[in-house]
Amino acid sequence: MSDAGLKQAQQKMAAAGVGSTAIDVFSHHYKQVETGATGLIPEDSIAPVTDPASAESITVSEDQSRDALSKTVFIKLNGGLGTSMGLDRAKSLLEVREGKNFLDIVVAQVLAARAQWGVKLPLLLMDSFNTHDDTMEALSHHPELPVDGLPLDFLQSKEPKILAEDLAPVNWPQEPDLEWCPPGHGDIYASLYDSGLLARLLDLGYRYAAVSNSDNLGACPDAKLAGWFASTGADWASEVCTRTVNDKKGGHLATRKSDGRLILRDTAQTAEQDMKYFTDEHLHPYFNANNLWWNLVSLKAKLDEHHGVLELPLIRNQKTADPTDPTSPAVIQIESAMGAAVELFDDARVLLVGRDRFVPVKKTNELLLLRSDVYEIGDDGHLRARSAQIPGIDLGKTYSFVSEFDKRFPHPVGLLAADSLTVHGDWTFGRNVTVEGNVDLGPEGGTVADGEVLRGR
Repeated sequence: MSDAGLKQAQQKMAAAGVGSTAIDVFSHHYKQVETGATGLIPEDSIAPVTDPASAESITVSEDQSRDALSKTVFIKLNGGLGTSMGLDRAKSLLEVREGKNFLDIVVAQVLAARAQWGVKLPLLLMDSFNTHDDTMEALSHHPELPVDGLPLDFLQSKEPKILAEDLAPVNWPQEPDLEWCPPGHGDIYASLYDSGLLARLLDLGYRYAAVSNSDNLGACPDAKLAGWFASTGADWASEVCTRTVNDKKGGHLATRKSDGRLILRDTAQTAEQDMKYFTDEHLHPYFNANNLWWNLVSLKAKLDEHHGVLELPLIRNQKTADPTDPTSPAVIQIESAMGAAVELFDDARVLLVGRDRFVPVKKTNELLLLRSDVYEIGDDGHLRARSAQIPGIDLGKTYSFVSEFDKRFPHPVGLLAADSLTVHGDWTFGRNVTVEGNVDLGPEGGTVADGEVLRGR
């Protein structure tokens, strides 16, 4: 059935307007799935990354920084709906604080960098079919944002979920949107290539790209890092942060023993018996921040060499057709990671950056922190921590969806003196609540009164 299944999938993608390169990438990975490939990376095939270059030791002149930033495009991955947080539109439109959402703050960062350094610094968003309309509406309030006739976004492709039983595209007429899935952010290469944007950026004189997630406000434009990357002449650089005991799930870079290449290993590429190594912050001391620097000339050459199809490692995700219905058919979602392209380049670097470059919001835990007094956001959009030690936050299932979180945290919470806050039950927090030390609220639930100070160990 698999040959017929692949043909059906290709036809379905073409009919939906998916670009030819993205279809070729899907076909490449489909054939790997057909042969039983798992995409797993065994622990004994890799060695940990040691002694990466450090952002703290970078020395570049202002002129070098300005010149590099003038040739840089700022790309944000903006295809996510934040469904795990109960959202149904672009996650970047979620309010962070003081009436500003992620997108407002990213725009402020870009405009501030332009003003400070006297550069154009185009902002490009990789939107999905689901986030494009809302995002473009939000950006219409910033007529000063487009430069050089460039669009503000390009579209991520989509691909059919395939049945685990026979690899045919799943048919789910009761909710046709569930027949599709995103191909992972590794799709950015095919999407840039198919859209013609990569070639256009080079024609306009841009030579570098700084790429990160739209929910990571720490990854703001940085002229010093741009100057360092340009000075290395490298094809690629991946930013990493020092791992702590709380960073067990994040992907990490490693060196492949067979050829000495840097590679990226994610959770889904790790066998169960190897998870004890994957999660060991001492064995693999740095995690991938998913902040990347590309040499656009090198990237275009690599894509041309492979006719747009970068052979990124397979990520094979086992799901059900309807994620909320475990009785729906078992499906395989074929994905790839953007950062995995590191292994394709001869001169790839690793740069150790401070934790301030990695402040993503994946759960309401992080949203509570961003809305608290632990952080401040200036007019330049830069996120600044007011404490060297960021408190640990662990909210229960009651707070998983933003709508329920907002009901229970209608006001910011004072966390500057907190070491940790763990909430087991259904608690609602009043105005001007402050947390000090390690606070653990039990399963009984209740209300924390206005002005209360919660003191723990």
